Amino acid sequence: MHAKERRDAIVEVVRLQGPATVSELVERLGLSEATIRRDLVKLDDAGLLKRVHGGARPVDVRDDVYADLVDRQAAPKEEIARAAAGRLRDGQSVLLDIGTTVGRVARYLHGRPLTVITRNLAVYTELCEDPVVDLVLLGGQVRPAHRSLVGYLTEESLRQLRADVLLLGTSGIRRSGHSVDTVADEVPVKRAMISAADEVVLLADASKFPGSGTATVCDVGAYRHLITDVHPDAETSSVLEHAGVGVELARTGAHPAP
Repeated sequence: MHAKERRDAIVEVVRLQGPATVSELVERLGLSEATIRRDLVKLDDAGLLKRVHGGARPVDVRDDVYADLVDRQAAPKEEIARAAAGRLRDGQSVLLDIGTTVGRVARYLHGRPLTVITRNLAVYTELCEDPVVDLVLLGGQVRPAHRSLVGYLTEESLRQLRADVLLLGTSGIRRSGHSVDTVADEVPVKRAMISAADEVVLLADASKFPGSGTATVCDVGAYRHLITDVHPDAETSSVLEHAGVGVELARTGAHPAP
């Protein structure tokens, strides 16, 4: 059974039966426990079911990963987004990554003569009716729970584009300066975005030091600027300084949200 067939079968069982344990799915589908567990991670990331302890349950209207994350560290994210938007110059082309911090940048771009290229559906929703912004939505497979587009079509679109600046999100920054992600499928798309940009600016609030994720997106040499709300720890700061990464601290509480 191919991966797509396996995962479709798992989703169908959970949709029809309701909550199912890993053992039940192994028995129903004749698959190994390790395979089931790996597929549950992928399906949860794609928003097609909800992984719970020992198994999975169907998604419902309350399951919204993006909405769950958007209010975490809200004030720091707002100021980081404001600072990132302030770095952009009118007439530039800018790639906007996924994530709730990068997503907030879009609200500060209204009415500005910029070319905004994105796979972030929250950015698209924010800017799609703006008459001044030249908005380019990349193709790809929709991950509804994360408001994102991923996959080969996204990567291929990026290979045809060139942008002045990339505002890059992250799940975590290791003490080595490496940016990591929790979802392996995100890595090739993020790398394609990095390759398509002349300048890479990493956005990371305090929770991203070290954050989470084991999939390496890039090393410290891939980005030249970091916008955050805290001074990184001494070891990370030393690595960033040695690599020539400029660190900008966004100050919270200075402005109301628009």
